[in-house]
Amino acid sequence: MADITPGSQVHVKVTKTPTNAAATKTVVRLLSKDEQVSARNRVLSKIRAKGFNPQPRGGRLYSGRLVKQRPVTGRAGEEGTIKATVDVIRDLRSVERFVEVSAA
Repeated sequence: MADITPGSQVHVKVTKTPTNAAATKTVVRLLSKDEQVSARNRVLSKIRAKGFNPQPRGGRLYSGRLVKQRPVTGRAGEEGTIKATVDVIRDLRSVERFVEVSAA
């Protein structure tokens, strides 16, 4: 972790499933910055938008929204390559007991 500089690419691998909700959210947020995961998020967003067809009901538009499906869940074994910015480095330090970080 000490040799990571802002602006470099790092490979993040989840070695242990986080034990609390805050750490899980942080790991998911970090892994969502991977290019392949963000592309999958865009595809899922278009699918959700396509299925959104509001109907008038009681003077308002009513529609059941689809729940967001995330390509990553923060479980052990998931990995991704992300750009190390200052905020990413700070987040990686907060969850370093659950992830393995190496230079890409």
